[in-house]
Amino acid sequence: MPLPQASRLTPPRPFSPLTDDQWAALLPYILPRSPQGRKIADLRARMDAIFQTTATHAPWREAPPAGAKPDTIARYYRRLTHAGLWERLLIALAEAAPKHPLRGIEHLIVRACRRAHRILGIGFLVLIRRIGLRSALPGPPWLLPDPLLSETLSRAPIPVGIPKTPEARRRRTDYLRALKHLFRTAEGRSRIPRSVRLAWP
Repeated sequence: MPLPQASRLTPPRPFSPLTDDQWAALLPYILPRSPQGRKIADLRARMDAIFQTTATHAPWREAPPAGAKPDTIARYYRRLTHAGLWERLLIALAEAAPKHPLRGIEHLIVRACRRAHRILGIGFLVLIRRIGLRSALPGPPWLLPDPLLSETLSRAPIPVGIPKTPEARRRRTDYLRALKHLFRTAEGRSRIPRSVRLAWP
């Protein structure tokens, strides 16, 4: 999977329904049928409802009418999440040309991804960091766990034994203090205030 040359933030935009081109680009990635095999007739309206809800940070009970109850829309979102939709879309965005129709709804996709991390866990954060699409993270990256940094730090040498000179002891203390700080950074904050999460662009 090719990675972008630099991490980027997707600027927020007001919600607008999917255009025909955007819907055609999105359709191959989503589940067109219910678990019972029935075709979902209101699929486009349902995706618009998902994107509108996740873009505005509203709870699922406030999802707009889309030919289905809010509980049904929330359940479909969870089905899409478990089916790997958001991972596939992020990878597609990383590989898409600048004028690809999916790029036109990148701001909607990344905001939908912010809720998916609660279901998908740390592996999803790893994917987002590798792709470099920071807007898909549920908060500022410096406050979130960084598994890639943890993996790097696990290979860092730990000095053993007691240094013989005061200068060597000072260098060892400084090194261990720096490692401790980096491990805390890699662990992330246990809780990010809601105001910080909502302010994250």
